[in-house]
Amino acid sequence: QSLKLTYPETLDRIKEEFQFLQNQYHSLKLECEKLATEKTEIQRHYVMYYEMSYGLNIEMHKQTEIAKRLNVICAQLIPFLSQEHQQQVVQAVERAKQVTMTDLNAAIGHQLQTQHLSHHAPPIPLNPHPSGMQHTSLAGISSASGLLALSGALGAQAQLLAKDDRGVHDTEPR
Repeated sequence: QSLKLTYPETLDRIKEEFQFLQNQYHSLKLECEKLATEKTEIQRHYVMYYEMSYGLNIEMHKQTEIAKRLNVICAQLIPFLSQEHQQQVVQAVERAKQVTMTDLNAAIGHQLQTQHLSHHAPPIPLNPHPSGMQHTSLAGISSASGLLALSGALGAQAQLLAKDDRGVHDTEPR
């Protein structure tokens, strides 16, 4: 008789443990689904940042090539200037090569103002390179908004250079 009483108690206990395990399984399943969605979101962000980085790297190489070509053009044209103008142009070219983070900040701020974005975001400060060296490359950018602003500034600079180049060709006699 005492054995008969223990069967229902044992069954109730097994039932309670099963419900506990089932609840635990359900909560773990929900947590796993939540982590899977977070993983998907993080992967999407990673791809977005990778694409931005790749585009910015290409833009940087393009701008470097433009600068090299413009430097060659200047070097070819300087001998045709008078001695006084040659010195002025050489000094101006040397000053142009001394780009500082302040200059980059000013250029980006100007670009943001021309795009009417200045009321949405403050000018983005560029920090020096973490190694302590001042690079004129894009290594100081640390935020996504900085990357976007800089890529926009570089794109606009390329457009201005292209317009200037067209303007030079338009004024030449045919």
